[in-house]
Formats: sequence, structure tokens, C-alpha cells
Amino acid sequence: MCEYLTSISISLQDEFTQALLGVYSSQHFFACKINLNGTNITMQIYTSEKRGSDTTGDGTEKAPLKTILQAIAKLDGKIDADTCIWVDGVENEMWDPVSKSKLKKMIKQYHIQERKHDKVPKRKVTVAFLSQPPAENGNLSEAVDVQLTLDTKLPEAKQCKIRDLQTLYDQRVRVYGWVHRIRRQSKTLMFIVLRDGTGFLQCLFSNNLCLTQDAITLSPESTVEVYGMVKQLPSGKSAPGGIELVADCWTMIGKAPAGGIDSVLTVESDIDTQLDNRHLVIRGENTSKVLRLISVALEAFRAHYLDRGYVEVLPPTFVQTQVEGSSTLFSLNYFGENAFMSQSSQLYLETCIPAVGDCYCITRSYRAEKSRTRRHLSEYNHVEAECPFIDLNGLLERIEDLVVDVCDRIMKKSGDLLLDVNPQFKIPKSPFKRLKYEDAIVHLNNLGITKEDLTPFQYGDDIPEAPERRLVDTIGEPVLLTNFPAGLKVFYMLRTKGDQRLTDSVDLLVPGVGELVGGSMRLDNIDDLLKGYQLEGIDSTPYYWYTDQRKFGTCSHGGYGLGFERFCTWLLGKDHIRDVCLYPRFMGRCRP
Repeated sequence: MCEYLTSISISLQDEFTQALLGVYSSQHFFACKINLNGTNITMQIYTSEKRGSDTTGDGTEKAPLKTILQAIAKLDGKIDADTCIWVDGVENEMWDPVSKSKLKKMIKQYHIQERKHDKVPKRKVTVAFLSQPPAENGNLSEAVDVQLTLDTKLPEAKQCKIRDLQTLYDQRVRVYGWVHRIRRQSKTLMFIVLRDGTGFLQCLFSNNLCLTQDAITLSPESTVEVYGMVKQLPSGKSAPGGIELVADCWTMIGKAPAGGIDSVLTVESDIDTQLDNRHLVIRGENTSKVLRLISVALEAFRAHYLDRGYVEVLPPTFVQTQVEGSSTLFSLNYFGENAFMSQSSQLYLETCIPAVGDCYCITRSYRAEKSRTRRHLSEYNHVEAECPFIDLNGLLERIEDLVVDVCDRIMKKSGDLLLDVNPQFKIPKSPFKRLKYEDAIVHLNNLGITKEDLTPFQYGDDIPEAPERRLVDTIGEPVLLTNFPAGLKVFYMLRTKGDQRLTDSVDLLVPGVGELVGGSMRLDNIDDLLKGYQLEGIDSTPYYWYTDQRKFGTCSHGGYGLGFERFCTWLLGKDHIRDVCLYPRFMGRCRP
């Protein structure tokens, strides 16, 4: 129950009291729980970021409001001990009472907004901007709505992006963007930080620019158009980019709710609430930096492959074959046929090498793994490549070259931004440490890293995520883990010459994340491939086109797949893979 919740006693025999309660509850949108015998009445309002609406909700449990701020507004800011505001519960609870600190913050925010509205003038006056000082228009408290108009005597303003302003000192420009922050110095002086997706810009508003109704009620995330002169900051002052825009006129384009995003999200918001409102979270400075670096990383991968002579191909994502086992397939009805969402494009890439040679793709893959770890996703971007006429050592060298070169390209283009997000990042040095599977088992046991049942690892055991990560974290550098037993890998992997128990396979492990890349040499003999189908219990019929690769001119070939989001998690030093996804998809999460 709410810590500050108490009961009040009212005689329900009093018809006037009953009528009053009915009117009050309908006007102020709260639910009343009434004990007809003991006459105990508890006044409650329900809010839900997940299910509520500030426009259609009435504050009842069945039709909650969306925000606490709206609940407070419906009560005219009068919250006493007889009222409890409920919010989305955590874990298994449907509802929880709002915390005292959160309620206090929202009440304060409500009263701030109310004071702003009280300052809005009462009668309308139209003034040409800077045509006369504010004092000549009478007392500010009596003015109603100061209207701003462009001064046609000023130089024409050129529309610019914020990123392009560094070379435009003392020039008049027009900039569009979202209000990121507001700092009010006085009634006639305020600073706003504007954001347009290309950068941040401090804008100086003075005199009449601060006196309009829009200025007085301006809130973060509102969109505005600002005219002004680009100026270098005075000595000793600081602002984004070292410049500011001294505004001479501005226009409101789209007003955001009072409080901006803070009316929906706070530092206390739980993970589900943050993910439900991911469309707002990505507007934050840190998350927008992550999105920019993700774009730079994608560009770096494509630049690497272009420089190395690879051809990009576009494989399908509706498939009728499996690559990583049937237990992780998303199945669907494809116009009456059974089909799946692609786990990997590897098989299709193998068909491309006789046509274009070295090839790669960057596309979506899907895994129906019922895992909610910090490195698993149901939908992710897969960087995959296939190369003809190579051996395992050649494959390892290509994986090393990929990771080192891509990191180098990112640092050269956006090193300052990367180090701002992850100050500890260093480009890995090649060659990477090599470690065979059997040696890794010995290493795990020497380190005292055990299986989940606390027994030591034995040859033939799969190495799960947590021990694998502990192993590479202990080593402290990227590790190429090679030659896994055939029983741990899939049917298409080539057996090791001299030891048919093993495969020519590799996993690249990196500190903090674990497995980043998985690859292998592929079976190039048609009889071995048919035997592989049989051992896995796979009907070879849907794979006829894949089998044909061994019939119409086979060759030694190998390839790999890199999880792009895992790469970004490692690159940016993030604790959870969801932090590098625009809209993450994992078990239990398919919105927004």
C-alpha cells in the first residue's frame, strides 16, 4: 500500500455528501473505493506508461492516465494524504504506488509550468521585433502576446545545418531544430541549446524574444525556427562548438508537452518503460552518439570489403533451409508452404563464390533462442563473408584483418566521438592469440572455471557463454578459438585433416562480450555433405541447390559470420547489447 495513504470517514447517510463525492470524482478523474459498512474511502488515481492515455484515460484502473504529471494536473496540483497515485508495477506486480521522490519532483514540475502560464499576458499587442524596447509597451504583466515579425532590413538569412556553422562567423542564418535544453537568466534573457541531428547550438534570446507566449511556455523537445547571427563565444564562456547564435527572431513549429521527455521518462524509469519509450530515449545525447557511431561502423565494414575486392550480395530472408539447428528457427506460413526466417545467409553466399569470388552481405538474421542474456537478440544484423580457395589459416588471417582494419577506419573517421563514448577503447593488434579447443578446456580447469553444476570441463563439452567470457576476460585480448569437436558443430563444417574428430572451425572471442565471430571451412566433397545431412537427420531435398555446389565444380572455401550488434557492444564498451540497437528485439520484446 501507499506509504502516505490514510482513510477518511464520511457518513454515507448524508445524501449531499454522496452527491458531492460523485461530482468530485468525475471532475477530477480519480477512483473512489468505498466501504459501505465502515464508510472508509480511499481516493486513488491510476497511471500507466504502457497502457494509459492522457487524452482518453479517466484515472481508473481500467482506463488509467499515461503520465503522473497529467494526474497531478487533473487534481489541480492538490495532492494530500487521502490520495494515492499508482504507476506500473515491477516484476510480478500490476501496480505500485509512485515513489515519494518521483511524486515530489512531478508536483514541483507541475507548479513550475503553472507559474509560467500565469505569466502569459492578458491582452494582445503586435510589435515589430526590436522596433521599440519592452518598457515602451507598458508593464509586462499587462501585456498579452508579443508578436514577432522579421526585420526586412536585416541581411537575408541562409538556411543551414548546425554542423556547417563553424565557418559562418558574423553571418545571418536560419536554423531549424529541437529544443534540447533551456536556461532562463531573467524575464528578458534566456539561452536554449538547439539540436538538429547534426550537432548542438547555443542560441541567445533577449528582450521581446523572451516575452511571447511561446517563449514563456517553451519546453524541451519543442521544434523551432531561429534566425540570428553566428558569433564566436566571448573569452571564458563555453558552449557546443565554441559558437552561439544571437537570435533576432524565432518561430514555434511544434510545441512539446510541459516538461518535455521528463514528463514521460526519468532516471528512475525501469528498463521496460525505457524500452517502451525508446523513440524518446534515442533523442538523448549519449544514445544519439551511439547511433552515429553505429552508422560509422557500418560504413567502415563496407569500406573494408570494397578495399579488399569483395562483392556485396543481397540474399533472401524467407528460406526453407536451416543453418544453425531447427530449435532456433522462426517458422511461418509462406503462401501455404512451410518457411523460416533466415538464421544465416551463409549457404546463399556459398552459391555466389563461383559467380563473383569473394563476397559478403550485411543483412538481418533471426534466432528463436529463448535466452534473455545481455548478448542475445532475436533479430540482429549479420556481417557474413565467403571466400574460395583458402585454408583455415587464411580464414583466420581474414578475420583478424577485418576486425583490425574496421576499428582503424572508425578511429580515423570518428575517433574523438568513439573515445568520448568509450574512453578505454584501443585498436586490437594482430596477430590475435590462437587457442585450440582442447587447450581451452585445460585453461578453463587451470583457472578454476567450472560448469554450471560446479564440475570441471571435459573434452567434448560445449563451452557456454559465461565461462567463455570469463576465459577471454582473463586472457585480456582477442582470442581465435579453433578446432572444435565435430559433435559441437553443424553438418557443413570441414573435418580436420589427420583428426576426423575435429573441425576446421573458429570462434573469435573478445573481452567483455565473448563470441564475436563464428566461422569454418566448408565441406567441399559431395559424399561428405550427403553424409552430414544424414547424421543430422536433415532431408536433403530442399538443399538441392546447395548440394549442386559440390557437383558443378567444387573448391576449398570458407567463411564467417560476425554479429554486428555484438561488435558494437564491444567497440562502444556497453554492458548490454540492447544499448546498441535502435529498437531491440529479444524474447518478450517486439515493440515499439
